[in-house]
Amino acid sequence: MALPVPLPRAPLPLGGGSAHRAHWYEHELGWATAPGPPVVLLTGLRFDVLELPADAGAEVLCRIDAAGTGPVALAGGRMRLLVAAGGADELPGLLDWLEWGGITLDLTAVGVGGRMTAPEPPGRPTGPRGPRGPAGGGAGGGRPGAEQGAAVWLRPPEPGREVEPTLPALTHFGHGPGGSAGHGDRGGDVPDLVRLVDTAATQCHRARLLRGETARTKSQPLAFS
Repeated sequence: MALPVPLPRAPLPLGGGSAHRAHWYEHELGWATAPGPPVVLLTGLRFDVLELPADAGAEVLCRIDAAGTGPVALAGGRMRLLVAAGGADELPGLLDWLEWGGITLDLTAVGVGGRMTAPEPPGRPTGPRGPRGPAGGGAGGGRPGAEQGAAVWLRPPEPGREVEPTLPALTHFGHGPGGSAGHGDRGGDVPDLVRLVDTAATQCHRARLLRGETARTKSQPLAFS
């Protein structure tokens, strides 16, 4: 019996730019895009997004490794952490449950009907090297293009791998069977959305206090004896 012959891959568009970027996301990752420029990724289908200031996000990445966050992007001073689809709807309730409700955090979520600018696919230069962040992918992460505010991946998705198992999702109150953290309900180990949200909220609050303290220090006149 003759074995079926797999269909050939669609050829990459000639040159770079928006068409090449959209092709990479659609054919390498299977993610929905909308035409640009800039090319945007549609949220609420394969993933949702948590968004927070870059300084707070850098501290989150120092505390949670790549296995606990899933893909992470940086654009224009904002860090975007991809989480499981439906996670955006869970954010307000999680913040209340974690006793962050009513506190200004600058931590938001983008879900169904939302969009995020598509970063340049990993491995392709976008400009001069940006400032280096903490080890493991900080605010600048040493990624090309970060300095100009271009969208870049700090922890990129892996082509040919389903993204859903890598995305933080709700588990049994942060614990799975046997009480071990990070074990989810979807038939395998998944990053824990509760831990990620709690860490992000803590670092957003801390960064806001530090920015306020810095502003007060700069506004105080120098004392001379």
